[in-house]
Amino acid sequence: MNRLRIGLVGTGPWATTTHAPALAAHPDVDFSGVWGRRPEAAATLASAHATTAYADADELFAASDAVAFAVPPDVQAPLAARAAAAGCHLLLDKPVATTPDAAHHLARAAERAQVASVVFFTLRFAPDSSAWLAEQVALGGWFTGRADWYGSFYTPDGGAAFDSPWRASRGGLWDVGPHALSMLLPVLGDVTDVTAAPGPGDTAHLILRHTGGASSTAALSLTAPEKCAGLAMELRGEHGIAALPSWEGADEAFRNAIDALVAAARTGTAHPCDVRFGLRVTQILARAQERIAAA
Repeated sequence: MNRLRIGLVGTGPWATTTHAPALAAHPDVDFSGVWGRRPEAAATLASAHATTAYADADELFAASDAVAFAVPPDVQAPLAARAAAAGCHLLLDKPVATTPDAAHHLARAAERAQVASVVFFTLRFAPDSSAWLAEQVALGGWFTGRADWYGSFYTPDGGAAFDSPWRASRGGLWDVGPHALSMLLPVLGDVTDVTAAPGPGDTAHLILRHTGGASSTAALSLTAPEKCAGLAMELRGEHGIAALPSWEGADEAFRNAIDALVAAARTGTAHPCDVRFGLRVTQILARAQERIAAA
C-alpha cells in the first residue's frame, strides 16, 4: 500500500525530540514537510530530516495526506480544522483545545471532511500501560479509581525544556489532566458529574462520578516539589487492587500513535482516541475549571 505523507506542524521541544524523528523513521510514512510559527526553526528542523520547510501552513496541508501537531492546544484547534478541510487526516496532541466550542468545531470539521483522527494520549499508546488498561477493561467490576500526576516543571531542575506559556497559564489540569481522563474513562465509563477544587500552586483535585456508579479522583499538578513528583494510577474493585505499571516514555508511544493513524486512514475505522474522545476530555476539564473558579 502507498505510504502516507505526513507533515508536521510545530518546531518546539516535542516536535524536535519526538515527532520529527518518529515521522522520518516510520516505514509507512513519507515525512512531507514542516511548518512552524518560527520560519527559521522550521527550516532547521526540516533540514535535519531531509524534508521541506513550508512558509505557509496551507501549502503543507496540500502536500500531505495527514498532519501531526506539536503546538499549543489553542493554536492546534483552528489549524487542525483547516487541515481537515484540506482533506488531511489528523494526529493531534492533547488536549485538542481548551474550550468546548473550539474542540467541537474541530470535531465537526473532521467529521465533515471524513478524515481519520488520533489524539496522542501518551499512556494509551505506551505498550505496558495500554496493555494494562486493556486487561482492566476486560476484567471489569471496578468500584473506584484514582489517577495522581504530580509534575515538577516549575522547580529549578524540573524540565524547563518543555516549559511553555500555555502550560504556565493552564497548569496541570489541562496538561496532565487529559492523560488521567484518557485512562479512567475507558475503565469506569463516561463522567456524569465533576467536583473540583484548587490545591497548592497549580494543583487541581477532581472527584468524578462515572456511568454505572463508579467514582474516581485525580490530583494534577506541574508545580509539585521535585522529590515528590511522579505518576500513580490505581483501581479498586471486586477483584482487588490493580496499579498502573511504570511509564516507559513517549518515543515508542508516539510511533504507536502513528501506526494507529495509518491504520485508521487506511481502514476508515475510528480509533478509540479520536477527536470525538478528545472533545469529551475537553468538556470534562472545562467543567472542572468552572468548579475550581467558583471555589
